[in-house]
Amino acid sequence: TLIFLKRSQTMIEEHSFGPVPITCHSFNKDCSQLALSLNSNTVDIYKKSGQKWEKLQSLEEHSERVTSIDWAANTDRIVTASADRNAHVWTRDSTGQFRPTLVLLRIDRAATVVKWSPLENKFAVGSGAKLVSVCHFEPEHNWWVCKQIKKPFKSTVTCLAWHPNNCLLAVGATDFKARIVSAYLKEADEKPAATCWAAT
Repeated sequence: TLIFLKRSQTMIEEHSFGPVPITCHSFNKDCSQLALSLNSNTVDIYKKSGQKWEKLQSLEEHSERVTSIDWAANTDRIVTASADRNAHVWTRDSTGQFRPTLVLLRIDRAATVVKWSPLENKFAVGSGAKLVSVCHFEPEHNWWVCKQIKKPFKSTVTCLAWHPNNCLLAVGATDFKARIVSAYLKEADEKPAATCWAAT
């Protein structure tokens, strides 16, 4: 069951998607569509139809349980991460259906969390491998490339939050610490202005 609290109103909506736990979910930009995973390797896409949610498509490329989903507001791409240690970027084709692109994260533990950057030109993936993978697209090779940030993590990464400058990343882990790290990629980013967190 998902419970929706509308910001503009003091109103709560409750919708049930079955008896299975919802592992992760994400809305599109205007909240008219929803991607969720019911504790499985599948992501289901729903569209709001009146007072109900109508299933549009099932995304089934992962081989293990999906652990995190993020839906980019402007590019309308979905990124999913899984216990299979891979990510997929889902892009709509001419018919409106989502098609996957595999992203090899080069990790030896399950992915735990994924987040698009503010400019949506890259995304970060946390994992049980005590590192963060920052991925960007290389159009000349038509694939997603990952850079790994290994230091100073000492435990499983559980949450991520991007700075508005698209280059700094807040990382939370199970060692009871949150850290600010640079996720700057010279291939994808312009050099940002100095901040109170870093001069890069």
